[in-house]
Order: sequence, then C-alpha cells, then structure tokens
Amino acid sequence: MKSQELTLLQVFDAIMTEGSVTRAGQRLAMSQPAVSNAIARMRDIWKDPVFVKKGRQIEPTAFAQSLWAQVRDPMQQLSSALESRGFDPAQSHRQFRIAIADLSVDLYWLPFSCQVAALAPDVDLYAVPYTRMGVIEQLREARIDIGLGPLSQHDRSLRSIPLYQNTYKLVMRKDHPLAGKAITMDDFLAAKHLLVSQSGDPRGNVDQALQRLEKRRRVAMTVNHFSAVPKLLSNSDLIAVVPQMVAGGPQFSSDLWITDPPLDIEPSPVYLVWHTRLDRDLGLIWLRNLLEKVVQEEWAKCSHCAAE
Repeated sequence: MKSQELTLLQVFDAIMTEGSVTRAGQRLAMSQPAVSNAIARMRDIWKDPVFVKKGRQIEPTAFAQSLWAQVRDPMQQLSSALESRGFDPAQSHRQFRIAIADLSVDLYWLPFSCQVAALAPDVDLYAVPYTRMGVIEQLREARIDIGLGPLSQHDRSLRSIPLYQNTYKLVMRKDHPLAGKAITMDDFLAAKHLLVSQSGDPRGNVDQALQRLEKRRRVAMTVNHFSAVPKLLSNSDLIAVVPQMVAGGPQFSSDLWITDPPLDIEPSPVYLVWHTRLDRDLGLIWLRNLLEKVVQEEWAKCSHCAAE
C-alpha cells in the first residue's frame, strides 16, 4: 500500500468514527480544507464519491460502508499498537468519548473530570448518551471508547468489568399518606407511581417484578432524568422506586422519606465496557482504571447514605 493511501485511510477512519468532517479535522489536528482535500483525493483514487451531503451532514456511500467494515478493526489495532509504546497522561492530548447514562453523569462525572483535569490537563472528555443496545453498536463502530452502564447482552467482541449491583429504594415526600409506616403491597399498587424512563415507556424493572406476581401498578408519570424526581415527589402524592445510589444523594435523603419496596426487585448490574480491539491501548487502560476507581468510591458513599 502506498503511503498516500495509508494517510487517506487515517482521514477516512477519523471521518467515519466522528461522523463529521469538522470533528475529524479536530481529531487529526487538520484544517477543514485539508480534510476536504483528502476526501477529494479519496474520490479520485478509489473511484467513488465516498461521502455525500445529506442536509448539513455527510453520509457514507455503500462503498465507504463496505470499506469501513474491512478497515475499521485493522486501523484500531494499528492505533493501539502505536499507543502501546507508552502513554503519559500528563503529556497526552487525547480525546475520549464515554457513553454514560444521565444518572451516572450526575453521580460520577464531576469527581471523575476533576481527577482527569489534575492528572491529564490536556485530555478532553466527551460524554455520549448511553442506552443498553446503543452502546454495543457504538463500540463496534468505534464511535465511543468506553461505556458505563447496564448491559442487555454480552457480545464476544466486548470486554466488561462489573462495578456494582443496583438495588432499589422506595421514595416519597415526608408527609405523604404512606410515609412513616410499613408499606404493604396493596398500598404500593394503589399509589400513583413516577418512573424515570429514557424512552417514555411506562414499564421498568419494577413492572417486570410485578408481572411475575401477576400484579400491575399505575405509572402516572414518566420523566427522562433522575434530577427531576425530588421536586416532583416533594410536590405531589407520587411515589417512585429508584436505585439505592440515587436515594443516597443529598436531594433525596434530606427532602424525602426512603424505605424498602414491598417486593423483591432483581438487582441491575452496572459495567465498564469496551471493545476487544482496545484491550492493549494504554491510554484506555489508564482511563478505565481511573473511572473504575472513582465510580467505586462514589458508589460506596451513596450506598452508605441510603442505608442510614
């Protein structure tokens, strides 16, 4: 392979990974005109448009998608091989994309980003929305470096580290009619429930547990972010089942009454997950070790508060 084509493959890889000419240029420290010139050379050498405009975005052609499927892993392996020569966080200018759920952003992003800023001041962190199925595709397509959250399936191409098991608490306002007493199943089913749902689907882990008992609850409201829960509960008769680590937060522990739900809900494991092609990437090894450390420390604090 000619050196010119290898250079073009590096630009192609960056564009496909970033999904943007501008972001690819930033990643490669190239100007936008330089990236556009590289695309023009791709078209000339590969005899294909490679990328076509779709509104303000670009879209890869069928040829580009086929080429990407063939070169994606080898390019990542080459990058990892070069990176394996050494990684100095204090000197690194890398950018890391982390798929992370909104709940984990609230709990972990501040202490994590503070440690990264102290240890690696020129490393950039980009948080990407996390979904159970989406994270697998994002890792396969090299659109993220690592994910933090639950997994719906384990793919052979992925590596994962279990961090903790999410258990659940029942929360409501302190002067709620049910507060301060043992909650029966009848009380639980008769109440109006608030559910945090990214999709708006009014079914979650609690509903699966109830279904096994051939029972149903009324989900009267859904929201897509845990930060909205305390005020909604404090100003209504709604009740909510939330992860124990959320219940351990200051907004919940100070303003709401917290107890155990009247049914067994299967714990939900939370993982760090990455693609096998990055196993030997020293930068990613550093990042995930630091993230694992921060998560374990913060989770222990939240769990202690919720248990009190």
